[in-house]
Amino acid sequence: MTRFGLTLFLCVALATLCVADDATMNLEIDHILDTVAASNCVFIRNGKEHGPADAKDHLNLKRRRGKKYFSNADEFIENLASSSSWSGKPYHIRCGDHEQQLASTWFNAVLSKYRGTQSD
Repeated sequence: MTRFGLTLFLCVALATLCVADDATMNLEIDHILDTVAASNCVFIRNGKEHGPADAKDHLNLKRRRGKKYFSNADEFIENLASSSSWSGKPYHIRCGDHEQQLASTWFNAVLSKYRGTQSD
């Protein structure tokens, strides 16, 4: 294989891996947001309660506008989905009669469960 051929092969292989990583990331983030929307949970942002559909819309907005701040679902949770970019205050979630918890804890649990079902 020529030097050019090898370089071309490596570039194509790397691009393929990046596309696969993006697809996985998008599936994982979609799952988190769909789980929020389908939940009976209240999303608490800057002291105000929001329903599941509003929470999903807000997180999708942050996802679209903040693409440079994450390259995987874990970074999306840590850098965008867990706290206000305006106030810096953490987001919380309260589901049914359960106690309020940090949104990051809830999102990470959803992601972990999803990843566990994907590897079966």
